[in-house]
Amino acid sequence: MTIKFTNDHEWINTADAGAAVVGITPHAQDALGDVVFVDLPEVGKTFSQGDVAGVVESVKAAADLFMPVTGEVVEVNEALRADPSLANSDPTGAGWFFKVKVADASQFDALMDEPAYQDLLKTL
Repeated sequence: MTIKFTNDHEWINTADAGAAVVGITPHAQDALGDVVFVDLPEVGKTFSQGDVAGVVESVKAAADLFMPVTGEVVEVNEALRADPSLANSDPTGAGWFFKVKVADASQFDALMDEPAYQDLLKTL
């Protein structure tokens, strides 16, 4: 399993060669508080790295969900849409947001690995 992180506190798991899985980190979930709504991207839509792909709303605030890499959304987590609290209880598991067919695998190189992400969290 290879997980990378963005400065916007999203994670992307590249373990599946067919599609990478994207979600928010426990830090993002903790900062947002109880997630009450998620606006997931449309399956089949293509995004560039850094584009806004969705919105997460919590009792505290709403936050944009950014695309960690360029690619096409191939699946969204319908269970999360039906029960946004999955992002609270299991943000790196059952609370995943969408899967993306990656257009440019070299973009993973610019993302942080776990130790680099932990270092980022220490600066916050």
